[in-house]
Amino acid sequence: QEQLVESGGGSVQPGGSLRLSCAVSGSTSNFYTMGWYRQAPGQEREMVALILRGGYTNYADFVKGRFTISRDDAKNTLYLQMNSLKPEDTAVYYCTALRITATLWGQGTQVTVSS
Repeated sequence: QEQLVESGGGSVQPGGSLRLSCAVSGSTSNFYTMGWYRQAPGQEREMVALILRGGYTNYADFVKGRFTISRDDAKNTLYLQMNSLKPEDTAVYYCTALRITATLWGQGTQVTVSS
């Protein structure tokens, strides 16, 4: 079974940027939907952004205009470009990938936005 490994998290000041990556051990073209979720302490996991195989994207209202999701099937990698970060964006960010027979999750990467 494929594995998802996130990277790119870290600490940044408000207004800063980070780019998260999710490397897939297999082929991203196997997945009809890939996306990013996040979970802050004491809160439920919530959808941040999704991207379908054809390139259609869907964003949570709280990140529209600030975050951009993309996938590079040639590199088997999913990305999340995060700009204009706010303290409320602080959370563990998880990569997910869906195919008919399974939904996969990465281990998560911490993003902390603080001055």
